[in-house]
Amino acid sequence: MISTQDFHRYCRLLHGWLSAIAFLALCFFSVTGLLLNHPQWTEGEPPAPVTKTVQLDPQAVKRIELADDPGAVLAEIAAAHAALRGEYSSGDRAGPDVFARLQGVRGLTDVRVNLPTGRLEIVIEPAPATLVMNELHRAERASPSWRLLVDVVAVLLIVLSLIGYLIFLSMRFRLRTALLLTLVSAAGMWTLFSLTVH
Repeated sequence: MISTQDFHRYCRLLHGWLSAIAFLALCFFSVTGLLLNHPQWTEGEPPAPVTKTVQLDPQAVKRIELADDPGAVLAEIAAAHAALRGEYSSGDRAGPDVFARLQGVRGLTDVRVNLPTGRLEIVIEPAPATLVMNELHRAERASPSWRLLVDVVAVLLIVLSLIGYLIFLSMRFRLRTALLLTLVSAAGMWTLFSLTVH
């Protein structure tokens, strides 16, 4: 059976290791949280879009024309001709033209091909570095592996906070103070929420 003293020692040891691991992640999400909350700090001219025109061969045009999802095939073919930004999100066909849009953390790409002429137009809009960081913070357009990493970091920080709280409660003669601070903090958060969120 582990004694209370040993349990608290293990908690401090685990808290130290987890803090070392979580340090960079906590700094990253804190900085990007500030940038999201104050977008005016990083206002500036976005990078200029990059435009490229390619002449597709008849075989590639036929492949797009016969595809069940011509937009997805168009995006795949365009990726062989340029370093696209984003992942395929939508496609459409309007008369002789097929369109595809790619969205991602690092920017957007719009692709259009005219089937009769085989003329392929690619417009790439790179995202500024600060927008990339903000998108990684939100993780809405990020890859599944990045979203998994965000989940892992979130769980790690929750565990780190709980262990830190257990250490706080273990401080001799300060249990009453710890509980009082917890109640005051909870009441303060609730008051701020009630007053600022409508």
